[in-house]
Amino acid sequence: MIQQMQFHKFDSLPPYVFAEVTQLMLEARRAGEDVIDLGMGNPDMPTPDHIVSKICETARNPRTHRYSSSSGIPNLKAAICEWYDRGFDVQLDPKQDAIALIGSKEGLAHFVLMTVGPGDVVICPDPGYPIHQYSVVIAGGRLETVPLVETEAFLVGLETKIKETQPKLLILSFPHNPTTATITLDQLAHVVDLAKHYGVMILHDFAYAEVCFDDYKPPSILQVPGAKDVCIEFVSLSKSHSMAGWRVGFACGNSQMIAALARMKSYLDYGIPTPIQVGAITALRGPQDCVAHHAQKYQERRDRLIDGLGMPGEGQWQIPKPNATMFVWAQIPEHLKHLGSLGFAKELLAHAKVAVSPGKGFGLGGDGHVRFSLVENQDRIRQGVRGIRKFLKKSAK
Repeated sequence: MIQQMQFHKFDSLPPYVFAEVTQLMLEARRAGEDVIDLGMGNPDMPTPDHIVSKICETARNPRTHRYSSSSGIPNLKAAICEWYDRGFDVQLDPKQDAIALIGSKEGLAHFVLMTVGPGDVVICPDPGYPIHQYSVVIAGGRLETVPLVETEAFLVGLETKIKETQPKLLILSFPHNPTTATITLDQLAHVVDLAKHYGVMILHDFAYAEVCFDDYKPPSILQVPGAKDVCIEFVSLSKSHSMAGWRVGFACGNSQMIAALARMKSYLDYGIPTPIQVGAITALRGPQDCVAHHAQKYQERRDRLIDGLGMPGEGQWQIPKPNATMFVWAQIPEHLKHLGSLGFAKELLAHAKVAVSPGKGFGLGGDGHVRFSLVENQDRIRQGVRGIRKFLKKSAK
């Protein structure tokens, strides 16, 4: 008889809460129901043609079929640094301040695995993107969280938590997923000052650097003087250039931290396939009108969803408009809060035929909210709004 297999990390990594809603959505679709999927943040817009063409062209060259560089080919690292110089007036050395990643999620998780050991304290916002918190669990560190509802209050709580716990590492992400909270350069400077004073390293996940609206431009933490002493920043091309499926991102900042990540990656992978790295160079150096186009589409979808739900009348649901990200973070209507975020998400799926992400999946601080991903076109979102308002009207009686 085969004994029950044991997996050391298994019990510390619970199944994604999102998986339950996803399974119910798939079952509904298999039954022929038309479900509008605003759950997973999976960009629906295609990768721009000039990027895809360059990837295909490069893939036909047999010299690109060999193992690639795990830290990124030189031209890609140069293009990454040019992106920082052009967009943020930040000057970096491509040889030691930049590294290419198989998506920013991979790089962040591997840096934590390289850096954090038993007893090391890491602070993350709650709610937050799951890998931020669970990378600490995987590494065996001690996770401490600070509630994130509003940025200024979060920073006050963060300062208190740093003083109390003396962390090794701080993981931040602004614009924030899932709450869409944003931050100013002055606020980032305050965080850097705290980190330098208490000897804390900062990881800043900057995945939504270019997905912003209403004339808001998110600041890079590397714009803060002295940030490179304690920080590396992670960037993804998944949303800005709609390259999610190609798995490409990068990190920049403190050269010792970059070197540590490069050492870990040298053991774990052979890097992004060369054709995709060349495609990333094309994305960063080529026409940038596609970036503005993608942001404009997300803004239009944001407005369609929030304006539609907020129209006066029965079934009204008023939600603040975010200045960035491809998400809308919504507090559950008062008369349905007793359901919790998972229960409410199930009800939306069953009665409005709209799939959303339950806030609980982003941490206990997320319960009471759901996250909409703006990954359906405006017509589908309009259809979803009608279904949601009809459900809310009925549930209020």
